[in-house]
Amino acid sequence: MTLADYPIYLPCEMESDIKYWIALKFIDGVGNVGFKNLIEVFGSPENAFNAPTDALRAIPGITRKIALNIKGFNDWQKVDKELELADKAKISIITASNSLYPKSLLNIYDFPPFLYVKGTLREDDINVAVVGSRIATTYGKFSTQRLCQKLALRGITIVSGMARGIDSAAHTGALTGKGRTIAVLGCGIDIVYPLENKKLLEKISENGAVITEFPFSTPPSGPNFPARNRIISGMSLGVVVVEAGDKSGSLITARLALEQGREVFAVPGSIDSPGSRGTHKLIREGAKLIESVHDILEEITPQIEGSRLKAKIKVTRERPDSIKPQNMKNLDDTQHTVLKSISEKPTNVDTIITGTGFKAGDILNVLLTLELEGHIEQMPGKMFKLKG
Repeated sequence: MTLADYPIYLPCEMESDIKYWIALKFIDGVGNVGFKNLIEVFGSPENAFNAPTDALRAIPGITRKIALNIKGFNDWQKVDKELELADKAKISIITASNSLYPKSLLNIYDFPPFLYVKGTLREDDINVAVVGSRIATTYGKFSTQRLCQKLALRGITIVSGMARGIDSAAHTGALTGKGRTIAVLGCGIDIVYPLENKKLLEKISENGAVITEFPFSTPPSGPNFPARNRIISGMSLGVVVVEAGDKSGSLITARLALEQGREVFAVPGSIDSPGSRGTHKLIREGAKLIESVHDILEEITPQIEGSRLKAKIKVTRERPDSIKPQNMKNLDDTQHTVLKSISEKPTNVDTIITGTGFKAGDILNVLLTLELEGHIEQMPGKMFKLKG
């Protein structure tokens, strides 16, 4: 039996067999690969529980101890509590057999047997991961928001890890582009980490999904994040790295992406910035240098199956001059103030922030809007100028 033959379970239906999926995952020693091997042989988690010990021991990765753990499992109260928490919090449990489970994630050898989902996954999601440093520069966050907003406008779903810095900017950029975004957590789905992202988490669940493989109440401990990273890259067609130091966790995600056969992209930064060392290293090692959103679209479009999905993406290389300025009467006071601080001579983004007195995060969003509406254009070196 293959994964395509699995039964499909959703928590809201409270199917009786879903408890066996959760129970099998709770058993000490049954990892993701062992779980997959058991299902392929026995057809379902329930059948695995009912199988003789000798038959269980014949499965690759299932030792005598693990087989006895399966036969002796009796903590059904823990399983029932997990299901009650999911039902109360309106959390879906999407198994690897479900058509909503990310198809590309099934191609990694240790994919999770099921995902906890707050929000919605879609079969036609075209996922691109964007990750980077938690200690991001103002320009790094701006570049990330700008890139993700433009990807979202072209129908791309942005996947990231919900961390501070670049990850948060990636999710925010997708939301400002009126698109979908998926946050992959390194903790239980009922845990908000970092705490300041609580509102962002809610917005993501309303315009995409928050997902995790970890049970309820799992804390955000260190080993969870490399595990989370394999899901970020595994469910995406490619991984974009923006600002990463020599030992950044984003480099782990890039390495996993290469092992999984995914595209790896890197946004170049200043040669004087420590946060650019990791991305520049990736470029030297063969990652594609990103100058615009089209550099990403050109690589991932051939991978997309079906003409309907390809139609969602416009791969035409727009010239800046082709974007016509919108009516300035539609600008709010903040946007007018920022626009007045920019002239036909290129102005540094830090000068704009200092001159207006607004918060850096607010300025980044305003600059994105002004650029997309055709009032300004970005120049190399954190510079902006009026168009025309």
